[in-house]
Amino acid sequence: MTKILHRQIHASLPVAVGGQGVHLLDADGRSYIDASGGAAVSCLGHGHPDVTAALHAQADRLAYAHTSFFTNEPAERLADRLVAGAPQGISHAYFVSGGSEAIEAALKMARQYFVETGAPQRRNIIARRQSYHGNTLGALATGGNEMRRTQFRPLLIATHHIDPCYAYRFQEPGESDESYAARAAQALENKVLELGPETVMAFVAEPVVGATAGAVPPVADYLKRIRAICDRYGILLILDEVMCGMGRTGTLHACEQDGVAPDLMTVAKGLGGGYQPIGAVLLSQKIFDAFANGSGLFQHGHTYICHPMACAAALAVQEVIARDDLLANVRAMGAHLSRRLGERFGNHAHVGDIRGRGLFMGVELVEDRSTKTPFDPKLKLHARIKREAMARGLAVYPGGGTIDGVNGDHVLIAPPFIIDAATIDAVVERLGDAVDAAVAV
Repeated sequence: MTKILHRQIHASLPVAVGGQGVHLLDADGRSYIDASGGAAVSCLGHGHPDVTAALHAQADRLAYAHTSFFTNEPAERLADRLVAGAPQGISHAYFVSGGSEAIEAALKMARQYFVETGAPQRRNIIARRQSYHGNTLGALATGGNEMRRTQFRPLLIATHHIDPCYAYRFQEPGESDESYAARAAQALENKVLELGPETVMAFVAEPVVGATAGAVPPVADYLKRIRAICDRYGILLILDEVMCGMGRTGTLHACEQDGVAPDLMTVAKGLGGGYQPIGAVLLSQKIFDAFANGSGLFQHGHTYICHPMACAAALAVQEVIARDDLLANVRAMGAHLSRRLGERFGNHAHVGDIRGRGLFMGVELVEDRSTKTPFDPKLKLHARIKREAMARGLAVYPGGGTIDGVNGDHVLIAPPFIIDAATIDAVVERLGDAVDAAVAV
């Protein structure tokens, strides 16, 4: 009997004992295609020799030094690399141990920025419904996933939410992408005016919504309009690229494809590729200057920030991605994945939408294609799909539909960047069989 408090107490999980490339191996000798990279984490797959060598070398030199006494070489080099490749205006990096910590730090940076610049009345955070920004209390309050929030609501700070830019669910018949983008962005301005612009601190959004909605990209110039609204009212734009960033959509940062630069950006998951726990906040020069010219500190910290082993792993991961031009493969294999999903599911009776960018694709399941009616969440279709996929040697990342019917059960496909067309074909074939078996129950 396990002594671990697992996510699902009554689940019987296989024991992972090894991994190579896109495959994971369990203790019974079964092999699985890791078609979701865990949770869009394992961008280089498993057992990459360059990363394991970097970890061995760093362990031989230095495993840990507290940041109140020392900086360290891998953290400094990683910051230099990330800032060099970041959107315009980003000047510094702050390293933490994961995505939730990164969001918490970004929120506190936003608050301290306004305190330092003489606007302490700015406190309100606006985000979007059916978003996910992490499971710690500040991040959970910011996110818009009601299933995760409900029982903890008494502990959460007050935040405000608008509808996401979610064309499949909210774009009206006959409405152009441009018109819909304008209408979706206007919801932010309306909320700002409702709250009072002088009270709004930040707008937080995933450029491509991840696991809680299933790889939902923005349409047309939505993000540019969001950026303009934030600028108009002096609001900080925080882009959460924890899941969709670091090359997952085919560019290093997802927001590059929309021509938008944030004030603060969070990254994690693909930053270290699962080889060590690491996340980061990338902050703009104006945020840094407010701290540097004011109190001279950021009033925050964790024991493991700038951890040498974590930073060494992330640095190696990012060097491999650049050296081997893996983003080109993300774009090429992403196009192949999109095409194959369309061929397999485009006319499927229970698939309403296929969407995403690069190797970050989602398939939304519906009971009725014509009405877009989701399956009853009580059926837990997503859990059935996961079970059927695992039985076929495939790991994908399913999500459940919402009680209010805003979106249906969905499956996220986010395989490692080092993948070929034949493996993608196998992923789609096994996923198709798993979906058919799950909906037939």
